Amino acid sequence: MLEFILSVLRAAIPAGTPLLYGTLGEVYAERSGVLNLGVEGMMIMGAVSGFAVAQTTGNVWLGILAAAFIGGLLALIHAFASVSLRVNQVVSGLALTMLGLGVSGMLGKKFIGQPLATRLQPVNIPGLSDLPVLGELLFRFDILVYLSVLLVPVLWFVLYKTRLGVTLRSVGENPSAADSLGVNVTMVRYLAVIFGGMLAGVGGAYLSISYAPAWIEGMTAGAGWIVIALTIFAIWDPRRALLGAYLFGGVRVLQFRLQPLGISPNLLSMLPFLLTILVLWLSSSQAAKRRIGAPAALMTAYAREER
Repeated sequence: MLEFILSVLRAAIPAGTPLLYGTLGEVYAERSGVLNLGVEGMMIMGAVSGFAVAQTTGNVWLGILAAAFIGGLLALIHAFASVSLRVNQVVSGLALTMLGLGVSGMLGKKFIGQPLATRLQPVNIPGLSDLPVLGELLFRFDILVYLSVLLVPVLWFVLYKTRLGVTLRSVGENPSAADSLGVNVTMVRYLAVIFGGMLAGVGGAYLSISYAPAWIEGMTAGAGWIVIALTIFAIWDPRRALLGAYLFGGVRVLQFRLQPLGISPNLLSMLPFLLTILVLWLSSSQAAKRRIGAPAALMTAYAREER
């Protein structure tokens, strides 16, 4: 039993890593007041572009950079539509997801069935990787896993302990007040959304380059939607995002680990999405947003001339 628990815990970390990247990016986007429902589209485009570039060049880091660029580019489209044109953020995000899913399927056709030639290798940390139990559980992953964990305290510190973070949160809480103090609300929202898109792209690339080093059409399998719920579950806090991502990752792993016991994997695979729907429903009202600490200006377009 102990071995089963440890195997699930170890598998939950890589399974939750793409969710963690996406959630950290969405936390910053939503903290600026912009909801991005295009995370699924950005992740799947990051997966196909990252795999394509890594497979073509033989360099996985070029693939990761390409995925970050594509994710940021798609996020720029969303920022232009929702911030500059003040299009409904839900409509813009859904359109971005449909665009990403369609384009990725078209671009990835020739890569289906190809195993990735060059892969990220696990990095053993001297002195830690050899620890009994903990070494195997926490310190034998590739660099992208360690980088995602390091991003958590860094992004938390920037968000809550720096002037940049105060500016970002003020834009998400009261853009009119921030504007009156000389903050460029449009620029802050653009940068936050683009940053979120870049992290979503890296999360997608992790799927196709490290977690399952191959391109499979639709391989994100709804991860972007789970990210949206995780952002609320984490109460827009990077530290809570770490726990939430690994929790959801563990649930996704269980659907495979419990299959030999006769438990339907289809039932288990529904759990993250049922929780996603539940979290979104519970947080849909304005009263709920205030109670759980959502940014006050989330999904609220801002025009300086209407101040």
